[in-house]
Amino acid sequence: MSTEKIIGVIGAGECDERIREFAYRVGKGIGEAGFPIICGGLGGVMEAACHGAYDAGGLTIGVLPGDSHQSANRYVKIPIATGLGIARNVIIVKSSRVLVAVSGGPGTLSEIAFALQLGVPVVGLETHTPSPDIIVADDPEHAVREALRLVERA
Repeated sequence: MSTEKIIGVIGAGECDERIREFAYRVGKGIGEAGFPIICGGLGGVMEAACHGAYDAGGLTIGVLPGDSHQSANRYVKIPIATGLGIARNVIIVKSSRVLVAVSGGPGTLSEIAFALQLGVPVVGLETHTPSPDIIVADDPEHAVREALRLVERA
């Protein structure tokens, strides 16, 4: 497992079954490739991506907004309680060599903006695309292929 090259998976804390399945497949593909994932550690896209990575035997890291490690979803192997609220988004971005954004709301958009400002590549799957620098993926497997290509260059 390559622990020096972490891939961030970002997205909303609540999502429908289609997006949940997409996030699961992204997490599973990253886990199968031997890369750890980092996310916000809560529900929705974050939980689904962790579930996929967990099922693939991957390492899952959750950077939590509150003070309790217990708030992490059950698939997070390493919970990091920050007490920072949404400011934790910067930690997720700075800890990632590549971000995969799956759908998402305003929090996801803020993480994408931080990534663009900090030079962290972003692969988007049905998400915000405020910049032509974001690589738009057609499906979860395409998102994983692009993320793996980018992380190998990092």
